[in-house]
Amino acid sequence: MNLSRKKLFYSRILKVALPAIAGLSTQMIVSLVDAAMVGRLENATYALAAMGIGVLATWALISFFSSLATGTHVIVARRFGQQNFIECGNVLNNSLLISIIIGTIVTSVGVFFSYEIANLFSSDNNVTILASDYIFYRFLGIPLFLISVSYRGFYFGINKGKAFMVSGVITNLLNVVFNYLFIFGNLGFPRMELAGAGLGSTLATSFDFLFYTYILLLKRYRIKYQNFKHLKIDFEVIRSIVKISLPVSFQNLFILIGFLSFIGITGIIGTKEQAASQAIISTMFISFLPCFGFGIAVQTLVGINLGANKYSLARIYGFETAKVASIYTIFLAILFLLIPEYMLLIITNDNSIIQTAKDSLRIAGVAQMFYALGIVLANALQAAGKIVFVMKTEVITNLFIFVPLAYVFGIHLGLGLNGAWLALPIYIFIYSLSMLLKFSSNDWYEKIPLKKY
Repeated sequence: MNLSRKKLFYSRILKVALPAIAGLSTQMIVSLVDAAMVGRLENATYALAAMGIGVLATWALISFFSSLATGTHVIVARRFGQQNFIECGNVLNNSLLISIIIGTIVTSVGVFFSYEIANLFSSDNNVTILASDYIFYRFLGIPLFLISVSYRGFYFGINKGKAFMVSGVITNLLNVVFNYLFIFGNLGFPRMELAGAGLGSTLATSFDFLFYTYILLLKRYRIKYQNFKHLKIDFEVIRSIVKISLPVSFQNLFILIGFLSFIGITGIIGTKEQAASQAIISTMFISFLPCFGFGIAVQTLVGINLGANKYSLARIYGFETAKVASIYTIFLAILFLLIPEYMLLIITNDNSIIQTAKDSLRIAGVAQMFYALGIVLANALQAAGKIVFVMKTEVITNLFIFVPLAYVFGIHLGLGLNGAWLALPIYIFIYSLSMLLKFSSNDWYEKIPLKKY
């Protein structure tokens, strides 16, 4: 591929990826700010340990259903590539219906069983109580969150990622403001500490929902996609969304169960080690969320080109997006390796936690070198219809390699926290290699039937 053509590919990749990265990066900043606020409470060790459980437990259930964005995204991108705009609107309508039903059910589970969920992953009752309060308030906002997830999949599928960027920036700024008010009890608001972080996130989610709905009501979207002229339950579309989303749901659930199990293992090693692991995971969001942005971009580019029957072009976009994302993660890995204390200082000023975590963050830095390749190509394979393959690979590498090795290294062999984190680069390398081999094969995509209007 000549230089001018490469520049054209990179320009298109960044045009799609940067709005998604900007929106997700604001989420990353909020996650860092949340952790930084919580890390500066008087009981930082307990609060950070509880936050680790609360955040991961919340996302374990949220992620199971937020894969609706993937199902909606993949199908809408294919329809958009075919220029079947009315069907794009029909897909969104039915995705919203699914979100409303599921959101109500999931909220009930989180609200009524918050303590039991937290207790599964904590060996300290103080940590359990703090985590359950966070989970309770966070789950109150799940219905609106899942509706926003359906909207995201639609806007990404029609290549309008700027809507996500604008909404993400404003919503997450509101999240920071609400957390500042409720965590510390500023400006006359009640001091709720970790529970306030959960409430702040729930309040901010309402803006996300309102903004996406407003965009859809604009004339150019109403006329082109005709969402409000075709309000009907389409079981064929619902089945297609579920067929694509369900394996991703299980994949996301297994990932978070794996990391919850990992956090549980570090809790057996010690409460301070568990708090240090949460600080490391929060720091790693600097890498995670922008990589997810590249993943969103590759799903759009691969999906649209497959919908237009441009298979070679779809494949090229997969590889080139992985290259661009890898440059970012390699740079970040260097920072993790060279200045881990300063990276951790973003999360907490507790020197004992920083000293406990710094060597493990270096180990995580090694894993970062391979992370972008795996996550981008996994998203490309999902857009290409290889949903089940990606799910199976995640289950095997996460639950049957990462978690057992963390236990063996950290507890059985007595290597402590650093030993537990040694399992991460092994898991990431095997996962990324599997994605690369599959995407390089001749069996990397499936055709998805497209309804004609």
